Amino acid sequence: MLWHIPVSHYSEKARWALDHKHIGHARRAPLLGSHQLVALALTRGAVGTFPVLRIDGRNVGDSTAVLAALEARYPERPLYPADPPERARALALEDFFDEELGPHIRLFAYHQLMADRRGFTRFAERMAPAALRRAAGPLARAMVSVRFRANDATRATAAGEKVLAALDRLEVELGDREYLVGGAFSVADLTAASLFYPLVAPPEGPLIPPPAEGLERFRDPLRERRGYRWVREMFARHRR
Repeated sequence: MLWHIPVSHYSEKARWALDHKHIGHARRAPLLGSHQLVALALTRGAVGTFPVLRIDGRNVGDSTAVLAALEARYPERPLYPADPPERARALALEDFFDEELGPHIRLFAYHQLMADRRGFTRFAERMAPAALRRAAGPLARAMVSVRFRANDATRATAAGEKVLAALDRLEVELGDREYLVGGAFSVADLTAASLFYPLVAPPEGPLIPPPAEGLERFRDPLRERRGYRWVREMFARHRR
């Protein structure tokens, strides 16, 4: 069982790993705004974020821990390189994109989406059960403002700069290679691609938010960059 948030890029990282390894599983999403409490309850206070994976009788929270548990339990179609130095590099890149891209691209994307009040409300309603749809827009707006401070324009500007820095790092690490580490798809590629999905919006990705003017302005000059095109390629090739 995978507890997840359909729109979350960290949840997409876990979903992609499960699907890459061809592991059949059920998925469950909490009510809008309740995921912190649910995650804390599932992990006995250890982790307050999703995804949370039920595996071998225990609940594992945090996308990096989920991938490690999957790799240990299901070694087929590995995501960790076999070569120790390559494995260390792949895990270091996973950590970089987890910390230096994931939180910032989330804040930046939500800030841009919130600028279109009507579009943001429609987006929130798509994720809410029928009984909560009338309240979905205000509830989602309050949640992302309080939890991620996505209403703060100064923080959003700084987050956009972090996204560009992560794209620069991706391109440096790639060089002229097909994959980030070695010659095969690994945890480094999966992490970078899944966490960049809110920017690139590949058709193979999860629930895509409606276009937002600010996000489109940010995205347009990046479309022909090597890193942007690489994210689309990883989804097209490995996320069917």
